[in-house]
Amino acid sequence: MARLSATIARLAAMRASHPGHIIAGGPDRLTNFDAFGTNPGALRAKIYVPDQIGEKPALVVILHGCTQTAEGYDRGAGWSQLADEHGFLLLFPEQQRANNPNLCFNWFSSADNGRDRGEALSIKQMIMAMVEYHGADPSRIFVTGLSAGGAMTSVMLASYPELFAGGAIIAGLPYGSASNMPQALEAMRGAGAFSAGDLGNRVRRASNHNGPWPRISIWHGSADATVSCTNADAILAQWLAVHGLNAAPDASEQIAGHCRRAWNDAAGRPVIEDYRIANMGHGAPLATIGQDACGMAMPYMLEAGISSTRRMASSWGLLETGRECIFAPPIGNGQKATLTLPVSGASRSEALPTEPSRPEVSGKAGVEKAIHDALRAAGLIR
Repeated sequence: MARLSATIARLAAMRASHPGHIIAGGPDRLTNFDAFGTNPGALRAKIYVPDQIGEKPALVVILHGCTQTAEGYDRGAGWSQLADEHGFLLLFPEQQRANNPNLCFNWFSSADNGRDRGEALSIKQMIMAMVEYHGADPSRIFVTGLSAGGAMTSVMLASYPELFAGGAIIAGLPYGSASNMPQALEAMRGAGAFSAGDLGNRVRRASNHNGPWPRISIWHGSADATVSCTNADAILAQWLAVHGLNAAPDASEQIAGHCRRAWNDAAGRPVIEDYRIANMGHGAPLATIGQDACGMAMPYMLEAGISSTRRMASSWGLLETGRECIFAPPIGNGQKATLTLPVSGASRSEALPTEPSRPEVSGKAGVEKAIHDALRAAGLIR
């Protein structure tokens, strides 16, 4: 119980010390994107469409971490800066406090972490609307996220592998780690002792997809005290099993003092990359100075001398030179187009089936209730 209490206290203190992580001093670059479907997870969507976009542009889906907003995450990671330079589209699903008071994606909730339900389905609907509305190339859709957003990235890659050409999980957890909050807290402290085969089977059972599988990039700080590095090991084992690759990497190198390993397919192309960022805590690694500078340091967006944003985009072929960008006029002579998709403005309680209420518990049997009360007070569950 002491270990669980310590974790709750630490996460609550993190929330109190960085309320919202909304960084002032810069104009909002993202715009709201409302017409994307029934939205069973009751998420918001924000997008960024550069003035100059490539023909059949790629789409990057970006999932923020707990206490963060879409705008704040973009400002820190610098994704819209790269989109301006290279002409691709950005989609930022955004959590609402009504769903999770700490603004975490509910990757641990069985109502949200599977194919065609809850938040996972809302994100899929956003992606399909971006393909229809903005002409995103269905063969070049990528997803990345930090922490809870990284865990939700694992959910999306497993639940909808046919949608994604690649994905990058930053300080996240493997798919299938948890189906409730106590399990999530245990998983954050350390991945369970599961075999690589079992981890891989969790992904295979998440959909009817038989391959090809998305390329995977894993990023984790060696000093992360919030999400244990054992989760990065588990993510790696999970996707090595899915891709049918051996444990020994095909390449290993040091980049700015950090270890990168890569596993290649039969054609010699990297399909899995694993970055371990030396002496970095919980967050996304940035390079904010030098020729690869991108983004700005802020809570959980950490200067590390290596830009995860640029390296992800490069590995996905988004920074290729010579790709011609063309001007994309506004649809409908400047008027926002309306998709012929059902749109729900309903609250989450209206969008999802009612969950059975928990019985009241008292006395010594009230330990579980006390845990849930503490988690609610910490803003970690609704």
